[in-house]
Formats: sequence, structure tokens, C-alpha cells
Amino acid sequence: MRPGPVVCAGVVAVAGVGLLLLAAYDGWLGADVGRGDTFCEAARGGFIKQPANTWSNLGFVAAGLAIAWSLLRHSPTRGALGRHRSLAPAFAVLVVLLGPASMAKHATQSSLGGHLDMASMYLVASFIAGYALMRLLDRGPVFLAVIFVVFVAACEIAGLWSREIPVVMYAGNVAFGFLLVVGLAIEAVLVRRGLFPHARWAWAAVACMVVAFTIWNLTASGTGLCSPDSLLQGHAVWHVLCAASAYCLYRHYATEIDRDPTPARLGGRV
Repeated sequence: MRPGPVVCAGVVAVAGVGLLLLAAYDGWLGADVGRGDTFCEAARGGFIKQPANTWSNLGFVAAGLAIAWSLLRHSPTRGALGRHRSLAPAFAVLVVLLGPASMAKHATQSSLGGHLDMASMYLVASFIAGYALMRLLDRGPVFLAVIFVVFVAACEIAGLWSREIPVVMYAGNVAFGFLLVVGLAIEAVLVRRGLFPHARWAWAAVACMVVAFTIWNLTASGTGLCSPDSLLQGHAVWHVLCAASAYCLYRHYATEIDRDPTPARLGGRV
């Protein structure tokens, strides 16, 4: 593959992080309303309110760039990514965007920064669930685009529910988690159908998510493991593990093989 995906992901990374830092410094995203208070780290006096929780989001940028770089070295030739060459670069860009969008919340603790964070989560989860459903139903990118928009809109509507929810905090997090579970459940079905020579990358992605979610809960504000003034923050670890999970999930996608032709597809009897 030509270096287009690397260039595109690189431009998004540099522009996204650069604009975020400028926005945080000049206050473009609005006043600090304590949007990151529930994630333990105490706000500092500079323009980066939560340093550990902010800079750890560079893990998403690194993961997205790693996906794009792997496309340059060895682009998938089989499976859905081989048939639809634009999908892998799109996923790489979405993973990169998670970085500056989540940085927006933790750097500024503003309301708009929080919305950007949740929106980026909705985009990635909607892609994961939509891409899985596309392959389950043996459809194409147009179907993925439609279902992607529907899923993102549903998440945004769910996020309007303002009442706090135990464990997951926000209704938007419920929508995000639901789409991830749906996507991974469908991946399990596809593995059982024999579309993957192995499932170790999928298991690695799930393991990272489970460990990340556990740490996310154990180190939240008010818990025994929360240390607000420490630069070692559990939520920062959550960011890094989620970035690793996104990369592992791409590697899982890249191992997909083509479906075996059935007699019905070849015009014969079933």
C-alpha cells in the first residue's frame, strides 16, 4: 500500500494534538467545570489541568499511527479489509482521534472538552460494532456507513440522560460499552464460523479492555486506590490499555481470511 494512510494518520495526529494544546492554552473550549473530577487526579494550576490523564492519551495517537504503519508494511489482502481497502485507514484515523479528543476533557475539564471525549468514544465503538455487523451479514461499506451514523446518533441521544449511573457514571458510557460488547460478541461468532486462523489477537484486545475497566473503577475518585496528587494515575493506565486494545483489535481484523465458497454461491445446490 502507498504511504497515504501513514500520511493521513500523521496529519490528523499532529493537527489534532496541536489544536488541542492551543485550545487548552487559549481557553477555546470554555471554563473549567470539573468535568474530569471523577477520575481522581487533582487539577493543577497550569493550562493542562490533569497532566497524567492528559498525556496518557498519546497512547491512542501511537496506536493509530502503529495501525497506519502496519498497513504500509503489510496491507491485508484477505478478508473484509482486503476487499475494502479504505476501512483500515479509517479505523486508524478514528483511533488517533481518540487521543486529542480525550485530552480535551482532561486538559481543560470543560463541558465542551467532555463532549469531544464522549463523541470520539462513540465514533470508535460505532465502527467496531458496525464493522462486525457488516461482516456478519456479508454486506459492504455502504451498509457500514449507514449503521455507523445510526449508532453514533443513538449514542448521542443516550448521552442526553444526565442522571448518574452506578459503576459506569454516564448513560453515554453505557451506550459505548454496549456497542463494544455487541461488536466483540459478533467477532466471537465470526471466529466460530472459521473466518480466522486463530483468535489470540481478539483475546488480547478483550483482556486489555477487562483489565482497563477494572482499573478504571478501582482508581476512581473516592476509592481507596485514588491518589489525587500522584502522577501515576489509574485512569492514565486505562487510556494506555484501551489504546493497546484498539491496536490488538486491528491485528485481529487483519488476520481475517476469505469465506469459503458454498455450493449456493457457486450456483449449485445446498
